[in-house]
Amino acid sequence: MGVKEIFETMDYGPAPESAAEALAWLVDQGDRFGHFIEGAWTDVGETFESRNPATGEVLAHVTQGTQADVDAAVAAARKAQPKWAKLGGPGRARVLYALARLVQKHSRLLAVLETMDNGKPIRESRDIDIPLVARHFYYHAGLAQLMESEAPGMEPLGVCGQVIPWNFPLLMLAWKVAPAIAAGNCVVLKPAEYTSLTALCFADICRQAGVPKGVVNIVTGDGRTGEMIVTHDGVDKVAFTGSTEVGRRIREATAGQGKSLTLELGGKGPYIVFDDADLDSAIEGLVDAIWFNQGQVCCAGSRLLVQESVAGRFHDKLKARMDKLRVGDPLDKCVDVGAVVDPVQLGTIRDMVEGSDGEVYRADCDVPEGCFYPPTLITGLAPSDRLMQEEIFGPVLVSTTFRTPDEAVALANNTRYGLAASVWTENLNLALGMAPKLAAGVVWINGTNMFDAAAGFGGVRESGFGREGGWEGLSAYLKPAVKAKALKTTEARTGTPDETGEALDRTAKMYVGGKQARPDGGYSRAIYGASGKLIGHVGIGNRKDLRNAVEAAQGAKGWSRTTGHLRAQILYYIAENLEARSGEFAARIDALTGGRNGRTEVAATVSRLFSYGAWADKYAGDLRSVPIRGMALAVREPVGVIGALCPDEAPLLGFVSVMAPAIAMGNRVVLVPSEAYPLAATDFYQVLETSDVPGGVVNIVTGRHADLAEPLASHLDVDAAWSFSSSALSQAIEAKSAGNLKRTWVNNGIARDWMGTEGEGRAFLDQATEVKTVWVPYGE
Repeated sequence: MGVKEIFETMDYGPAPESAAEALAWLVDQGDRFGHFIEGAWTDVGETFESRNPATGEVLAHVTQGTQADVDAAVAAARKAQPKWAKLGGPGRARVLYALARLVQKHSRLLAVLETMDNGKPIRESRDIDIPLVARHFYYHAGLAQLMESEAPGMEPLGVCGQVIPWNFPLLMLAWKVAPAIAAGNCVVLKPAEYTSLTALCFADICRQAGVPKGVVNIVTGDGRTGEMIVTHDGVDKVAFTGSTEVGRRIREATAGQGKSLTLELGGKGPYIVFDDADLDSAIEGLVDAIWFNQGQVCCAGSRLLVQESVAGRFHDKLKARMDKLRVGDPLDKCVDVGAVVDPVQLGTIRDMVEGSDGEVYRADCDVPEGCFYPPTLITGLAPSDRLMQEEIFGPVLVSTTFRTPDEAVALANNTRYGLAASVWTENLNLALGMAPKLAAGVVWINGTNMFDAAAGFGGVRESGFGREGGWEGLSAYLKPAVKAKALKTTEARTGTPDETGEALDRTAKMYVGGKQARPDGGYSRAIYGASGKLIGHVGIGNRKDLRNAVEAAQGAKGWSRTTGHLRAQILYYIAENLEARSGEFAARIDALTGGRNGRTEVAATVSRLFSYGAWADKYAGDLRSVPIRGMALAVREPVGVIGALCPDEAPLLGFVSVMAPAIAMGNRVVLVPSEAYPLAATDFYQVLETSDVPGGVVNIVTGRHADLAEPLASHLDVDAAWSFSSSALSQAIEAKSAGNLKRTWVNNGIARDWMGTEGEGRAFLDQATEVKTVWVPYGE
């Protein structure tokens, strides 16, 4: 093409990136890779092929991990971890800085290798992925440097098993490895079967950076190898990014093992365009939202919701822009859309689109033979259609319209996912009003796909739990530095029936929706004091009682929208009313437990209520420094409905220590009080009734923990399940939580000092909140 033709057509000519250096690196390695364990390459075992999806060319042969390989990697990590932790934050920071600098020095090699192995356009891997990899290691080097002063009393978890996907192979590695080793852990990481090469190149960089042997171990293989890692007894923490279905199986497989778990799963992100938006900017943003990395992005803006009054014009502009997208060789720097990662994934995309009932528009652009799929728009679908609900994970956009902001919110939240959302409008009040209403862990305003190591990323609902990036990402790799003690089962007192002939009913009712309620089953049980004397009866709750309590909690959503100041005032009021009856409650506790610490426990309970009243308007989040002309707000939001089994050993203090942080942060709770000493909690609802607590915010269902644990954990309208019970229920709760991937916080049979610092503070506030990152670019 001559200069004259270029100026007439404005077409881009080819701008190929050389693959010579990447191919030379592969040849230097012999094109065959073992695992990277204890700082050295293992012998090559049974292998599978790693192919370039754009050409079908075999790039390398990679070893399939076995149980013996995983055992060796975990053993190496376990051996290295104490020394790595003892090195201290500043010592670890130097290693992370070295890794960051070496990533920058080898940036072009890594970018080309990533593109060849994954199929994404070179300009994306060169300009987005690899710079973000370096940024994560730099940022976490800083966190390591500051950790000892900013996170006192915390220590690393130990050995972390990490499994990452194929869509962002090296970036996902950085998201996982950087915080883990910054905190003093050692890792065993499995890259995706399709895309192992940049992880293996990173292993080579680890040797150059002087990473001690065993700190970073990389074991390649398919899903079987990943399963061996996440279920391994020597792994203390599992971090997984991938599909929701695999995440659900991991939750079930690790239930009761005492492992810390974070999951970053699928999404079906809404891309909301209001009629006052800059439509041309919104079009360009949408190109980035759905056709970036061929749409193989969990936070892709794959559901376009456009206001009805501009929908026709917007779709026309969108189709015209789609026709100008360039699909082709990912190593061509002028290509917009590269290759789908594998023929299997390509077949899945084709099957889903061909099965659609909507109107399908495919971009009028050249599409090469092979593993390529054209940018596609599907309109005319109902909100319940499969493609509006399920992740396609390809360059396919589905679209519908809305009329009002409330309708936009309803459509956006009409999904089981909750990873990311984009809002486009020139009305900042509207944008900031939409952000808290959207069920998403990340909200981009007039932008999309903005990421940074300082800003937490992660989802809600079935998009998983936990955050990657920021201080909250680092905290997922830390635990309190306290000596664990086994929790003893607290047994209910026994005695003889009351033979005094008193006629007054002493059966404590449940507390549901702000009202006293009898148990659905009509059964109650006797509660005896330490002397063996009958004190009263409590109802035996069942799953219907829990259902009623959860419905009441769901009906009290307005509590989450109240101000922290109002919640603080109510908590102070509860404390005042409890203190006015302190003698009565102290006597009740002493009668139940046979101790003499009732007054001490009541005083501690009052103090705890005041503490969470103080926190209610002070734990709202912060502003993150991100490298854009704008800001990222890390907003603390309530989890929603929290179901909890309260401690047996501290009947009043334990109950309030669970309730207070949850409602202080705007949650509603369904509480099962101490099984052995429930009357302290049923007395307490009289305090709630006189303290202006709205009905449904606090619900109390008495009963046997073993009977109520599973229905509470499996309830789809419960957003988090906590257990501090002395009964061995952690495994059951974690397994049943997999249904809707609710967050769990269980004691795994470990005791907690409810009178001390373990019984309150930031750990409870963190569990009672989700971090929503709201990105707000500014300027003209």
